[in-house]
Amino acid sequence: MNNFDFRTVPSLIIRVGAAAQLGQIIQQHYPAVRRVLLVTDPGFLATGLVQASVQSLKNAGLSPSLYAEVQPDPSEQLILAARAALQAQQPELVIGMGGGSSLDVAKLLAVLLNSTQSLAQMYGIDQIQGARLPLIQIPTTAGTGSEVTPIAIVTTGASSKMGIIAPQLYADIAILDAALTLGLPASISAATGIDAMVHAIEAYTSKHKKNPLSDMLARQALQLLWGNLEEVCNNGRNLDARQAMLLGAMLAGQAFANAPVAAVHALAYPLGGIFHLPHGLSNSLVLPHVLRFNLAFAETEYAELASIIVPQASGSAQARSHAMIDACAALAQRVGIATRLSQVGITEGDLDKLAQAAMQQTRLLANNPRELTLADARAIYTAAL
Repeated sequence: MNNFDFRTVPSLIIRVGAAAQLGQIIQQHYPAVRRVLLVTDPGFLATGLVQASVQSLKNAGLSPSLYAEVQPDPSEQLILAARAALQAQQPELVIGMGGGSSLDVAKLLAVLLNSTQSLAQMYGIDQIQGARLPLIQIPTTAGTGSEVTPIAIVTTGASSKMGIIAPQLYADIAILDAALTLGLPASISAATGIDAMVHAIEAYTSKHKKNPLSDMLARQALQLLWGNLEEVCNNGRNLDARQAMLLGAMLAGQAFANAPVAAVHALAYPLGGIFHLPHGLSNSLVLPHVLRFNLAFAETEYAELASIIVPQASGSAQARSHAMIDACAALAQRVGIATRLSQVGITEGDLDKLAQAAMQQTRLLANNPRELTLADARAIYTAAL
């Protein structure tokens, strides 16, 4: 048994309809709070689903303000502008509601609005100083698991991203309410769901911090995600399946927050940074090819996960691992998202740039079960083309 640390969000509320009771939840946990900031994006705001939560806050005697300018892959400029615009409001609590980008921005605002430290000083691991404002996270997609991770990703240039990893970024409360996910298009449900599966798979094979708790969470996450993804793509109004997906994504988030992700994410980040592909789609495009690259070094773990994904598979560990990888590739086809880089406009001439960018993700590559070189990265992109 290896020694390990394990951290997660201290309070989890998993209940359909909980987002419409947000005011009561804050009253219960933070009776002295009055000024609250709700962070979301224009797309989710346009659904109208924010309104029940805002009304609940008002009914509880709270004074809510709304920041709904979050963009995908939020930039430094966006976060700094939000800090400048919101500082005078002096919020006492921050709520993130949306996909991973909204949750990441909420994390950073909870820190920045309670600190004189600059954003630039926070990049890296454990660089945040001091405490943050109370933070509640409410995901509206079943993908990133950001509601239970201590990680925020910031776009720092035209094609570069930086991570901020610190215990202050763990929320106080995460709320899973599938009613907020009922309107998601199938394409977003598919890509975010596969993203969550990648979190579970990579946590299960993480080189340095894999542990019995992260393994348990990863397996349970994969069972929920694999068992419900096609259903939510085909029948988006199935509330039970939607709630199962949210729970699976959260469990995968808890797993990879403690046993970090690796080469799939390292090769996915440049696809998002350079070509602005959605993060879940980027992961899905490279997933089977990275798994095949890792196979000889993670055969036992892949064979164990095969019992969840392809329980009918038989034979050697290698044979079951191949069946698991093939099933992951086939799933992307069945749910109707792109499966080749060439389908999203990437050409042979882009591969060197992508490979070089992937090799900059040293924090992630260090967790991969097999060491990966520049030539390996290019070969994986070639296979995915």
